[in-house]
Amino acid sequence: MTATNGAATPLSRYGTRVPTVTTRKGRTTAPTATGSTTAATTSVVTPTATINTMIVCLPDGLPSQALTATQLDRHFGVSGTLQPRFWATPGMWLWQRGHLVAPRKGRPVYCAGGPVKLLDLAAMRHAAGVGAGIRHQLWQQVVHGTRPATPWSALLARHLADPARYPRERAEADFHNQARVCAMRMHNAANYGAAHLSVGELEMFQAGPMAYQHYSATTAVCGDALLMPDGHKLTPASDALAHRVTYLEQANRYLNTVEADQRLLAVAL
Repeated sequence: MTATNGAATPLSRYGTRVPTVTTRKGRTTAPTATGSTTAATTSVVTPTATINTMIVCLPDGLPSQALTATQLDRHFGVSGTLQPRFWATPGMWLWQRGHLVAPRKGRPVYCAGGPVKLLDLAAMRHAAGVGAGIRHQLWQQVVHGTRPATPWSALLARHLADPARYPRERAEADFHNQARVCAMRMHNAANYGAAHLSVGELEMFQAGPMAYQHYSATTAVCGDALLMPDGHKLTPASDALAHRVTYLEQANRYLNTVEADQRLLAVAL
């Protein structure tokens, strides 16, 4: 709908002047394209990424007393609990154990953090990659004969772009009613525990065995988000695999360049 200004030149709804077109005698104007031929503009909405574990790179000089769950929010603005995620190096001296954060008994020694030189990050990546390879073989057997499924992140983005036409209930139904997702859920219902296959990793599974191994290996060390000593935070833009890969590239590259004395801390949010 247009309005006219004082100069009798029509204004569009956004205030742009549109010249008046006069129809020549003997000619008729072409009909306006209807809804079937008009391209509808849809907004692109990116869902927020799920952050379960954050890796905190501790600044120099921070006292050990600050490395407690009650002090995390005060010093880092992070509300969470310490997570025994890292492996300690097997050859460290007994006195070096005091530099670890919340170490546990057993082999390997699990801890919530410590200096990089006392953490066996390479072994963590290797073990996570091996486990992922075995898990992917199982997944291939479980979903054999089913078609590739649409990941939840894509359906959620579609819902957020137009909640009225595509409500969340329909998005959830479309996701869970896919044959491949049903096969995974049926397997999880019959096998509880270590054989569990997360439907949240559907897109990662579908990327192939090698991609899934690399994804699991890097995630074991980088978690879901990384907080640098200067306060800069690295996070994926969403739960989509492409965004996860971008985050893992950045976080893994950063952790590979830190000093040996840099302290890391794993926090469960």
